[in-house]
Amino acid sequence: MGLTVTEKLISAALVEGEMKKGQRIGIRADQTLSHDVNGIMSYLVLEAMGIERVKAELCVHYIDHNLIQADFKNAGVITSRKGSGICHQLHLEHWGIPGKTLIGADSHTVAAGGLGMLSIGVGGFDGAMTMAGEPFYFKMPEIVNIRLSGQLPPFVSAKNVILEVLRRISVKGGVGKILEYTGPGVATLNVAERSTITNMGAETGATTSVFPSDDNTRRWMRAYHREEQWVALEADPDATYDDTIEIDLSGLEPLIAVPHQPDKVVPVKEIAGLKVDQVMMGSCTNTSLNDILSVAHILDGRTIHRDVDAGLYPATRTVLRESIQRGAYEKILAAGMRIFEPCCGACNGCGFAPQTG
Repeated sequence: MGLTVTEKLISAALVEGEMKKGQRIGIRADQTLSHDVNGIMSYLVLEAMGIERVKAELCVHYIDHNLIQADFKNAGVITSRKGSGICHQLHLEHWGIPGKTLIGADSHTVAAGGLGMLSIGVGGFDGAMTMAGEPFYFKMPEIVNIRLSGQLPPFVSAKNVILEVLRRISVKGGVGKILEYTGPGVATLNVAERSTITNMGAETGATTSVFPSDDNTRRWMRAYHREEQWVALEADPDATYDDTIEIDLSGLEPLIAVPHQPDKVVPVKEIAGLKVDQVMMGSCTNTSLNDILSVAHILDGRTIHRDVDAGLYPATRTVLRESIQRGAYEKILAAGMRIFEPCCGACNGCGFAPQTG
């Protein structure tokens, strides 16, 4: 019987147990991710354990939330410079490798699934244990095939794919499952778009989400001068899944989640004309270069309404520099939008609070 991408990833990292649904298994962490909020617990645990150096293949710590912490205590850990960007996008750009496992002390670590990684978000203690070289334990999940066909029409972004998934299965529909994306529609999405989808898969409660590693993945890694690390990864033709959800990308329309749950999804046209007070464009899900260029296109020659407080958080310095070179930055600035440094900012409550009342 053939294997899914998920099964290939798990089998390559398996150190304890068998790949039987519901059975407890342990996997090796090739890479770990932490940041200056949730990662603190991991370092306190490592300190209490007396671990002098980390033991995973690669451990990266990102300064992207508070932007004020940097010292000498992270032995063996690569630490990003403050303001370099949001951890999940930075990891996608510089460290993620198809076929590897990534365990991170943040729920949106699953973003790296867009690169063909088995990436799982955990708590601080589990994060510390994997950094110390111990296995990460979880129950072998069900694997759901999200089969994509067609191609996204104009003005419909990849964000609408995961909103459609949320609309169908809800914020609890992914619990105990891994969402694996397959089908001809996959080839129409670049890595940044795939990462948007896997990143927000966390909102379904899924263990993680994963895309295959193909020519689009290879082009992404070539752009970041890492093509030698690329490997092909796809499901076998006779792979079997526990469930299948069919999505025709060509039939999607602009969708939006309205308060107070991300699965309360409606077509944008249904709330057209609704007054808004604040718009925050950012997060690890929503500010790749594609998103910035789209925002610039929409705002080109226009001015943001005087009653609307609008701010933009670019994902990384690379995205910011590229948007400047392409003229997108100037269009956004001219429209009256506030542009913050690349960080998690408003998402984690660090600044850009709504107006009183």
